[in-house]
Amino acid sequence: MTLKVAIQMDPIGPIDINADSTFRIAEEAQARGHSLFYYTPDRLYWNDGRVMARGWPLEVRRVVGDHFSLGAEQDVDLGDYDVVWLRQDPPFDMGYITTTHLLEHLTPKTLVCNDPFWVRNFPEKLLVLKFPDLIPPTIIARDLATLRAFKAEHGDIILKPLYGNGGAGVFRLEHGDRNLASLHELFTGMSREPLIAQKFLPAVEKGDKRVILIDGEPVGAINRVPAEGETRSNMHVGGRAERTALTARDLEICKAIGPTLRDHGQMFVGIDVIGNWLTEINVTSPTGIQELERFDEANIAAKIWEAVEAKRG
Repeated sequence: MTLKVAIQMDPIGPIDINADSTFRIAEEAQARGHSLFYYTPDRLYWNDGRVMARGWPLEVRRVVGDHFSLGAEQDVDLGDYDVVWLRQDPPFDMGYITTTHLLEHLTPKTLVCNDPFWVRNFPEKLLVLKFPDLIPPTIIARDLATLRAFKAEHGDIILKPLYGNGGAGVFRLEHGDRNLASLHELFTGMSREPLIAQKFLPAVEKGDKRVILIDGEPVGAINRVPAEGETRSNMHVGGRAERTALTARDLEICKAIGPTLRDHGQMFVGIDVIGNWLTEINVTSPTGIQELERFDEANIAAKIWEAVEAKRG
C-alpha cells in the first residue's frame, strides 16, 4: 500500500531529530513507501470549497543538521491525500482551533490523525474530566474565592493554565504559600480562560509516566523524572526520561479511556500518569515515540502506521 501523506507541523528546520515524534512518523512513512508533503499551519487555507495547503514535497533522513530536503513549493488540495497528520504543537488557541475546523471538512474521505473534530473537543486538561474516578482532586475555575477554597481544602496544590503545554506556567503552591492571589492576577490579566488546579501528588518525585496509546491500545511507557529542585517533569524543562513498565493500574486506566479514544479517531495519544492517577490525556501533537523506541527496542512508529494503513485499507 502506498499512501499520499501530508503533515501539518511547526517548521521542520529547528526540530531535534532524535526526540521529535513527528519526524519519526515521517521517517517511518517514507520507509514504508508513502509519499510526504509538508506545510506549516499558517499555510493551510480554504478556497472555493477546497481545503488547500501551500507547502513542499518532503524527504527526511537521520542526519543531524541535514535532516530534510524539500521539493518545489506548490499549492495542493488536501482532499487528494489519503492521510493528513495534525501535528503542530500547542498553544491550543484560536489559531489552532481554526485549523481543526478547516481540516474537519476533509473527513471522512481523507483520514486526519488525530480526528480534528475531537482534537478540538478533547483538550488534554479537559478530556480527563470524563473520568473523574481516575484523576486526583481537580478544579477548573477562574473565580479567586473558588480557587482559594480548593487550596484551603487540599493544602499543597499545582496551579497551571488550562491550555498550556510543555510545563509552561506550572506552579506548586505548598501549605502556607501566599502567592495564589498574585498568580491569579497574573494569569487572568493574560487571558480570559479559567485555571486548573490539582492536589499535589508527591509521587511525581519518582516520575511522571507518559503512556503511549495507538488507536486506544497501550503500547508502552516512559518515565519522566523531574530535575533536581523541580516539580515539573516535562523534558522541555529538564526532565529526564527513563525506562519503565506498564503497571496493573496503568492498564486499568488505559482500559477505561481506550474505547473513548478509539471511537473518536484519536490514533496517537500520550497520557500522563503520576502514581495511581491520570493527570492529562494528550491528543494535540503528543510526544514520546523515540524515547520509548530506544528503551523498549521496539518500532512504535511502525505500529502507528499499521493502524493507519488498516483504516485506509
